[in-house]
Amino acid sequence: MRGGLVTGTTGFVGTALVARLVDEGRFFVRAAVRRESGELPAAVERVVVGDLTPDADWEPALAGVDAVVHLAARVHVMREATADPLAEFRRVNVGGTLNLARQAAAAGVRRFVFLSSVKVNGEGGSAAYRETDPPAPQDAYGISKHEAELGLHEIAAETGIEVVIIRPPLVYGPGVKANFHALLRAVARGMPLPLGAIHNRRSLVALDNLVDLIVTCIDHPAAANQTFLVSDGEDLSTTELIRRLARAMGRPARLIPVPTVALMAGATLLGKREMAARLCGSLQVDITKARKVLGWTLPVSVDEGLRRTAEHYLQQRQ
Repeated sequence: MRGGLVTGTTGFVGTALVARLVDEGRFFVRAAVRRESGELPAAVERVVVGDLTPDADWEPALAGVDAVVHLAARVHVMREATADPLAEFRRVNVGGTLNLARQAAAAGVRRFVFLSSVKVNGEGGSAAYRETDPPAPQDAYGISKHEAELGLHEIAAETGIEVVIIRPPLVYGPGVKANFHALLRAVARGMPLPLGAIHNRRSLVALDNLVDLIVTCIDHPAAANQTFLVSDGEDLSTTELIRRLARAMGRPARLIPVPTVALMAGATLLGKREMAARLCGSLQVDITKARKVLGWTLPVSVDEGLRRTAEHYLQQRQ
């Protein structure tokens, strides 16, 4: 393999993936970036392509590469300002992705690895998701990822480019932001949390585990035209997650056993029902396929992933 193009290289997953690929040194790495600013390893070739749009020109970025790892996307927006969020998700995540894939196929790229989302499967339930389950996306982001997957399958059938789809659940690791960062902050400060009586089961994936699967899928022969779910292989309740996170940080877990029904009722009154549903509900994935088809083994355990995340957070805090 001569080289690979990675999009979304300045993001949470992209930064870690590029570092891993540079460390391995198996092929040259080209980063597609929106603008010149931003730090990348010296060994990485940078190509400015602008925003991920249905009419972006990818020709300079695709020249001479055998694989594309497409991480760039429009993700959840905390304060949505767009009048039609679904249309904007479709413009970027569907139109932008399929435009890149078509140009990649025309340029002779052999494989296209697409980071999708478990939200294509749905928002959780009593059974673990499998790749063979019928998709049931429920929000604009999940719908856009599902439609992008469908379009990629069509392009693969028409052109022969190999497509690999990876659907992760919540990703955590050093430098994680959003809700997981807020949880780190709360545990580090010793804040009492009303989450001591939650008996759900949720799959998470450590950043190192996700990156390892992506790297595996870049050139593994059996990955061609397959979809894989990914997780740490051990599902935790929200209560157990906080306990283990506290242990990793050397802090006490100050958990108050508030019944789930009361939590949901209070969150509804405060307009936080969606957040409470994620904390109290179950969402599990079955990673048997990745293990069997690819012979993939998890490089880090849940506890090691949490330790690395906690260690980085505490170092940054100091």
